Amino acid sequence: MDEHKGRLRASELEDSGDVGVNPTQNLTMGEIIATRFDRRDFLRGSLAVAAISATVGTRALAANEQPAKKASNPISFDFKEIEAGVDQTHHVAEGYDAQVLLRWGDPIFADAPEFDPMNQTAERQARQFGYNTDFIGFIPLNGSADHGLLVANHEYTNEELMFPGVGIQDAKDANFSKMTKELVDIEIAAHGGAVVEIRRVNGQWQVVKDSRYNRRITAATPMDITGPAAGHDRMKTSADATGRKVNGMINNCAGGVTPWGTWLSCEENFNGYFWGKLGDDHAEAKNYKRYGLGTPAYAWGKYYDRFDLTKEPNEANRFGWVVEIDPFDPTFVPKKRTALGRTKHEGAAGITNSDGRYVVYLGDDERFDYVYKFVTAGKVDPQNRAANLGLLDEGTLYVAKYNPDGTGTWLPMVHGQGALTEANGFKNQADVLIETRRAADLLGATKMDRPEDIEANPQTNRVYVMLTNNTRRKEDQVDAANPRANNAFGHIVEMMPEGGNHAAAAFTWEVLVKCGDPSVASVGATFSSETTKNGWFGMPDNCAIDSQGRLWISTDGNNAKATGRADGLWALETEGEKRGTSKHFFRVPVGGELCGPFFTPNDESLFLAVQHPGEAEEGATSTFENPITRWPDFKDGMPTRPSVLVVTKQGGGKIA
Repeated sequence: MDEHKGRLRASELEDSGDVGVNPTQNLTMGEIIATRFDRRDFLRGSLAVAAISATVGTRALAANEQPAKKASNPISFDFKEIEAGVDQTHHVAEGYDAQVLLRWGDPIFADAPEFDPMNQTAERQARQFGYNTDFIGFIPLNGSADHGLLVANHEYTNEELMFPGVGIQDAKDANFSKMTKELVDIEIAAHGGAVVEIRRVNGQWQVVKDSRYNRRITAATPMDITGPAAGHDRMKTSADATGRKVNGMINNCAGGVTPWGTWLSCEENFNGYFWGKLGDDHAEAKNYKRYGLGTPAYAWGKYYDRFDLTKEPNEANRFGWVVEIDPFDPTFVPKKRTALGRTKHEGAAGITNSDGRYVVYLGDDERFDYVYKFVTAGKVDPQNRAANLGLLDEGTLYVAKYNPDGTGTWLPMVHGQGALTEANGFKNQADVLIETRRAADLLGATKMDRPEDIEANPQTNRVYVMLTNNTRRKEDQVDAANPRANNAFGHIVEMMPEGGNHAAAAFTWEVLVKCGDPSVASVGATFSSETTKNGWFGMPDNCAIDSQGRLWISTDGNNAKATGRADGLWALETEGEKRGTSKHFFRVPVGGELCGPFFTPNDESLFLAVQHPGEAEEGATSTFENPITRWPDFKDGMPTRPSVLVVTKQGGGKIA
């Protein structure tokens, strides 16, 4: 079938954004940085960081703004840094243990079958831990830091590493000839997420398999559609005439945990699951083009009509949402909260504002797309958990515009305001949310370099935006003041809400660090001069803020070809004289990506997810039969297995 020609591997879904589906002339972040910093970008190391910090401090005081809080006694990292490199296993800083807690295929119920890669079925997989964990959250039981519920997203599948005899599909094999319906059903069961009760006993974490909380959620689990887009005609299909029910969540990347103990799971690259193309005159054609639909990465549409746009043209509108799940209730029907907008969501980390409203920060992970936030209409009620379960259905979605002078504005995405009118194709708020990207285009939001995880620091009120890279920024978008064309290594933006108020319309911003090798002048990296040869990193993806207010960065895209080092976890100083200094704490095995860093409340355990270990770099081969690593089991006949690890300090104590 011609429409499937040149199909994508699952791991290339994010890179498919390389072509850029944002057609607007909105300013890119690179152009704004150029205008703002002029030739100061040639400054190096700590001098550059100090100059930028001084500029924003002076401007903020001159404008009589209340600057964001700073930690009074910033606590530096004192672990012994590991060496950067690439090999077949993982490495953690000296004095720490990294225990493999859950692997793909591990049973999570007392009666679940043991993993057998040669006899896997969809029924087995639905009772086992899923594939490629991204976000991890830990929700304490009875206030304990040693006993709680692990919530985990299962983002996508690597068929060449999962299934014997499949291999990497040739790009011309557009009909997925080796993918049977049985294998597709296993993939559907391996997507979604999991809730698993875990407990620390004698220093070791273990799964409680007979827990009443344990649950698998898959790409076929029934879910509710809630909020302004629920019931809209564009959400209705032949299987759901109400537009309020949908089966499954797909490509769930990062997420968040709310103060009321629910888990927010974010659908990201949903575009790769749909076959078929709509005619140019179809009502959804421009909508789907803006989200990059048209080149499938999976064979699901071959066997299920709902993933074929020519048969179910509205089905794709039912994906790309933030999903809220109550892990304490295994019968809870997951809710797709449409008020938070439809994009390729990387995460949904939030903070309770000073006025009690909940603010969720959201990144749309594609080159030249946008940063968002959602502010609830109601307030968090710490005394009434049930009253909070509908908070995310009412509120205001905003998109960010970054100004060259270091200020910024949150633009409300409200029907009838600005360009969001019926004249521009938005008949109501549901249309605005279903076509969030196009609405943001019309508002003039700032094009960003793959905005991924965004986290607010509750101790300082500063917000950190991970911008992974943008290898399609062209030379003609760059001048002498902005040498980051072909931004291969990404950067991190620090935002300061006006007066520390996360619901405010205004903010200030700084580039905390430009990533890449500081020893290569043309890269233009701005790590502190105290950062060692092992301490720098590229491609920031997820982040975590520990209870001491310190920032930890996980990466996606470092490899032997790109940087000569594997992905991993780095600790980055954000306060004091060491601001901009990075140290290497953990690294993944060859082919892997590090996701989901999440601390227990006492900082004594750190959960990490290793995605797609053994995935081959471009031009190389790694398969079920001949993987480039058999991590973590290292047993003949056992494939490489994405896994969740937990890091603890030898002898006990905080991870420092």
